[in-house]
Amino acid sequence: MLVFEWIVGVLMAAVLLAALARRLRAPFPALLALGGVGLAFVPGVPELRLDPDLVLALFLAPVLLDAGFDTSLRDMRVNWLPIAGLVIGAVGLTTAAVALVVRWLVPDMPLAACIALGAIVAPPDAVAALSVLRHVSLPHRLVTILKGESLFNDASSFLIYRFAVAAAVGGSVSAGDVLPAFVGVVGSLIAGPALAWLYAQLLARVTDAPSTIVLQFVSTFGVWLLAERIGLSSVLTVVTFGITLARLSATMTPARLRVPSNAVWETAVFILNVLAFVLIGSQIGPILDELAAHEGEQAALVAALVVLTAVLVRLAWVMGANGAARLALRLGMLRGPAPASLPAATVVAWCGMRGVVTAALALALPQDFPHRDLAVLTAFCVVLGTLVLQGLSLRPLLAWFSLRGNDVVGREAGVARAAAYRAALDSLAGDRSPHTAALRDEFEAALRDADRDREGRAPAALPADAPRRRAIRAARGAIHDLRQRGAIGDDAYACIEEELDWAELSATPRDDI
Repeated sequence: MLVFEWIVGVLMAAVLLAALARRLRAPFPALLALGGVGLAFVPGVPELRLDPDLVLALFLAPVLLDAGFDTSLRDMRVNWLPIAGLVIGAVGLTTAAVALVVRWLVPDMPLAACIALGAIVAPPDAVAALSVLRHVSLPHRLVTILKGESLFNDASSFLIYRFAVAAAVGGSVSAGDVLPAFVGVVGSLIAGPALAWLYAQLLARVTDAPSTIVLQFVSTFGVWLLAERIGLSSVLTVVTFGITLARLSATMTPARLRVPSNAVWETAVFILNVLAFVLIGSQIGPILDELAAHEGEQAALVAALVVLTAVLVRLAWVMGANGAARLALRLGMLRGPAPASLPAATVVAWCGMRGVVTAALALALPQDFPHRDLAVLTAFCVVLGTLVLQGLSLRPLLAWFSLRGNDVVGREAGVARAAAYRAALDSLAGDRSPHTAALRDEFEAALRDADRDREGRAPAALPADAPRRRAIRAARGAIHDLRQRGAIGDDAYACIEEELDWAELSATPRDDI
């Protein structure tokens, strides 16, 4: 019962932190990391541990699929060069630099263990980045680069991590172990889309929301486990599965299934973030007690220098790569979009927040990993340091540079909305019944606004949406009074309430929901 009460208390604290983050317009993972620090000093907190393989599947699979589902392939193809540079170059350089720093500070730590720690702290996290970007307005191209990087850098760092952990614990990794891994990367690019196509065929036959949502989670973990079992890259397989499924399921999934599904996934990712920081926070207390008795000063020095190294290496890579790209463009050696300006490149370099991925990789370290306590503590300090230092200072940095978003998505959405309204109006062309007259008038009024707009953008709401919402509020009041007087029962009330909910959602702009 005490464990149950403890879990309830943790979730309640997470909800309060989320509310505080919204009020302060601060990244939620930053406050969550601070909460994890506080948890380490609460007396009586149980030390929670999970099986390493379970940690990776539990935390990485849903988070990566959720991020992959929201990825724009078109925008990533346009910006593939800077994304690839961050995914391969920045991750590799950060891993190497951190490994050298740790090896220098802790000479008795095996080189493979140092490399594993470097791979743990190398990848910026999709959830952390998106949480920060939600509260700022960046040019769309920068957002695309950051999203693409945070999605695919997990694959490169995870590959290094797996080999380094195996070498640190088992003693060696042969060339025969490396080749199948790279073959598995290629296989993942095929298996992910193929599995998404098979799943989409199954999804089209499921018509109730609970079954659909359960199947989504089953498929997510199933794809991860299958990739692990047959020697593929589980990270890359899940990512490509999510990206492909997003395009295949768009026309297959009705709104009555998509709306609750999105809500459940948003809640699941929220809980996984909370659980990751709770797990690592519960282990930090005993680790601090153990290290304080033997090597507390050394651990503090290692953690501080690794945080500094991770931040500086990313700055050096982004600014260096941007400078090289500008020179190549000037010499006619580079085609495509112009490299980012110096302020924009600085912002990309500063968006290196680590989060749940780094925490999960640290938690997944086996118990016999050399200097495991030091590695877990260092990883948590990198997460905490980058989320607090970079996450909380990003908005002032943007204000200083006067860097503003260019609303590419808003413009494209406005044009797409006009096309959607026009298609809807065309579908009513043969129906001259009085029942469709009001609906036709609404679409025609919205299209007139689009024709007057310089870019052909239609308004987000139809003309009758505001009075429709007002009418729905009055309808809710009426059925509430009927239930209060006992004229209708709760079952009838719930039936009409659901109908009014759907009507209200259809008349409410997304930003107001």
